[in-house]
This record gives sequence, structure tokens and C-alpha cells, in this order.
Amino acid sequence: MGPVRDPFDDSPKEACGVFGIVGGGDPVAHLTYLGLYALQHRGQESAGMAVSDGESLTVFRNMGLVSNVFDDRTLAPLVGHLAIGHTRYSTTGSSTWGNAQPVYRSAGAHQFALGHNGNLTNTAKLAADHGMLPGTVASDSDLVAELLSDHMLKADVDEPGPEALEAALLEVLPRLDGAFSFVVMDTERVYGMRDPNGLRPLCLGRKGDAWVLASESPALDTVGATMVREVEAGEVVVLEAGREPRSLHPFPPERIDPRLCLFEFVYFARPDTRLYGQSVHHARVRQGEALWEQAPVEADMVMGVPESGVPAAEGYARASGIPFGQGLVKNRYIGRTFIAPSQEMRALAVRMKFNPLRDNIEGRRIVVVDDSVVRGTTQHQLVRMLREAGALEVHLRLTSPPVRWPCFFGMDFGDTKELLAARLDVDGIQRYLGVDSLAYIDVERLLDSTGAREAGFCDACFTGHYPIEVPVTVGKDILEEGASGRIEGANGAAAGSVLDQPSLLPADDARTAT
Repeated sequence: MGPVRDPFDDSPKEACGVFGIVGGGDPVAHLTYLGLYALQHRGQESAGMAVSDGESLTVFRNMGLVSNVFDDRTLAPLVGHLAIGHTRYSTTGSSTWGNAQPVYRSAGAHQFALGHNGNLTNTAKLAADHGMLPGTVASDSDLVAELLSDHMLKADVDEPGPEALEAALLEVLPRLDGAFSFVVMDTERVYGMRDPNGLRPLCLGRKGDAWVLASESPALDTVGATMVREVEAGEVVVLEAGREPRSLHPFPPERIDPRLCLFEFVYFARPDTRLYGQSVHHARVRQGEALWEQAPVEADMVMGVPESGVPAAEGYARASGIPFGQGLVKNRYIGRTFIAPSQEMRALAVRMKFNPLRDNIEGRRIVVVDDSVVRGTTQHQLVRMLREAGALEVHLRLTSPPVRWPCFFGMDFGDTKELLAARLDVDGIQRYLGVDSLAYIDVERLLDSTGAREAGFCDACFTGHYPIEVPVTVGKDILEEGASGRIEGANGAAAGSVLDQPSLLPADDARTAT
């Protein structure tokens, strides 16, 4: 069974965050821990890392947040000079220990580990072409590891060495369709790579003699590295201790078409991230300014829904001259899951996360700026809370266009039935949410707000224009159908290099069905 969704956590979900490091005199496990901590927003279901000392590769992973998975005891045996790390939210493959990453494989004399951010679209075809029985692998990341391992074994390379994995990557990567930013390592090298559309981000940084890869630039800042550049669409960056990075280009030129996910600028990326050389925070401020130009309204206060709506609310207030104020206090200690056994308890879920500042709201006309409405559950409850706190009017402004089409590239809304804007027009959504007015930013203004309009974006969830052909059978559990008897934790558990296999956790852990 897949993870069961918190009915009042309406925020879009990303696939994962990845990190890699080679060289330098600092303990790489501790730096990887810090890097993953900076990428925690990209996945909260599981975390893990793989470390090599040049001879052996050791993997540790577990369910939970980075701070729950790692401590001094678990980091102590992870000794080496190169490492990769991963923090996961499931998009293909359910939320179980067996699907936590990095994925580990041994192939003859070789060992490697892999971390994946994104979602493949030809997963079922690859599995079928490879002759895999249902349940052999349960995630697209696991599938890629299997393809690499199989290639290395068939190449009949029995002697240890770094060339076997590199050759396998050059062979396997061109067969993959969809979104992927991978970090892959063997005992001597770390590889970072992006799909030919660059749908998911990845950047390269330097810390003295060490080289670092990360999904977002703040992870570089956290470990004291300086950003060098973004990994290009379709590029493989090879990192090896004591050497400058080198690049491989396994994809034909006609497949290279940069299409970074536009939602990164709306919600996913941290505000202190730089994408396409642009500040995400400043882009969000510009989104608020553009919303005022597009949908002005008379009001007494502009407020943002913490945290992602706040920069845009500042922009809206600046452009309009309407005072910016705080309307909601967010409980920063609440987890991302909530046990809600009854409708009454479910109705309290949003109130656990947010509490209105009545003195700022009562008797006022409020503009509420948020990043998106996906299923509408959170905003419906927030509007009710603001009304109860005495708001005279509530006007909702959104920094994304209506999400009408499913995403197949790493965001966890792959079913049109889940999307409010696929069922209702804007007037219908306004009535459902109970707001006095509702406006979504249009796609053109959103593209302009990035400051990198011509760099290339995927806006398929807004427009239905997919940069890659997607099969109708794609879904989170595409590899798990018929595999209910699969043994949890079998992935890599036979290898002695997996340090600790925890007792199995319930797949549904503390989530609530919609």
C-alpha cells in the first residue's frame, strides 16, 4: 500500500533531494548530513547516505526525517572521502523502508549506490523489456539500479575499477525517459547527472579541494561550499578526489531541450536558492507584484500563507500600497502527518498548523497570498478560520495558474481526479473556498517573474503541454501491482554493506486517507 495522505496538507509534494561530495579533509558523512538537512523540504519520508573510503561502500538509510535517521552513533561508522545522500518523498514506489535511498547494488567485483530526484515515464516498458517479473523492483530508482547492475555483469568486468559503472551509465541513461537528477557513486567516484530536459535541478559547488553536488544551492552554502554552476540538461559530471570535474554527454543533441519545472520557482525550491542564475525569493516577490497588476482589489491588509506565500505577499503589498501584515501564526513544530480518526478531528488539522492573529484580522478586508490550490482542502479551512477571526472580506491571490493537469515528472499529483481546477472553473473554486474574490497568476506573468523566461520551463501541470510523451499507465504504484507479497527491505539487504535494517514500519505510518 502506498502512503496515505494527510487530508489537510494540500501543498504539492516533490520527489526528493540529492547530495554528493568528493575529497577534502572534512568528514564527508557529517557534511552529507548537513547537506541533506538543507534539502529536507524536498522529502520527509526517508533519508539515507552511502560513503566510501576507496575500498568499500557503506549504506545507511531509514524512515523519517534526516535528524531522526542520523545521529553520532549512526554517522560514526560512515568513514570515507566520498559520499552521496538522499531525502525522499515517494512518487514511484510507496513509502516503505525498502524504497528508501540510496539504492545499493553489488555487481561482481563492483559496488555502487544511487539516489534519484524525479520520476521516469517509461518505467513499465523498461521493466518489461528487461524481463522483470512484477515485484522484482518497486520504484523507478530501483529499476535504474537493476539496469546498471545487469549491464556491469554482462560486460564481464571482474576486476575492480571505476570504468565499469561509467560504461554502464553511458549505456543505460539514453534509455531513460522522464525526469531524473541522479547522484551515483562507486568506491572511487561520484557522478551527478540530469535528464536531457533538466526537469529537476542539480548544481555543482566547491569547498577547498572538495567538490559537491546538490539539488539546491543552499545545501552548498550549508556545508561551506561555493556554487560553481548548475549541471546542464543531459550532462553527467564526474567527480574524483584530487582531480577537476569532467563532463560526459551521453544524450544525442536532438534530445537536449531544457525544461526546468516551473513549480520550483513557485513552491518547491527554498527562497534562498538560485535557479537559472536567478534568486527564487526575488522571483516570488515579482509574482506578488504581477498579481497586483493582474488582479487589484481594495483591501486593508495583505498577508501571506506561511511560508511560501510570504515573499509574494510582500510584493503584492509593495506594488499596491496596501499594508503588509501577519495574519497567521504557523506552528513550526508540527509534523507533516496527522492522525485524524474522525471528521471532527480532521477539521482541526489545519488549526494545529495555523492560528489566526485576530487583532490583525478582525474588521478588515484581507488579501491572502498563497502559492497554489491543488486539492483545496487547506485553503477551504483557512478561509473559514479567517472568517471566524472577524475578517470582513477575504480575497485569495495565487502565484501559480490553476493546476489542471497531472504531473508525471516528480510532483505527487498524478491523477486528474485529485485536482480541484480539473473539476471546477475559477468561479466554482471561488464558491467552494468561500472567498470574496479569487485570482490565479497567468502563465505568461509567471514565466516573466523568473527572470529567465527563455531558459526553458515545463509548465505542463498548468497548460497540458508535456515536453515528453507520457503513457497513460504511469502511476506511483506502477511497479508494485501484483507485488503485495514483496518482502520489505530486500533491496540491498543481502549485501553486508547495508549497516542497519530497522524493524518494519507500517506503510501508512501516521497519515490519514482523503
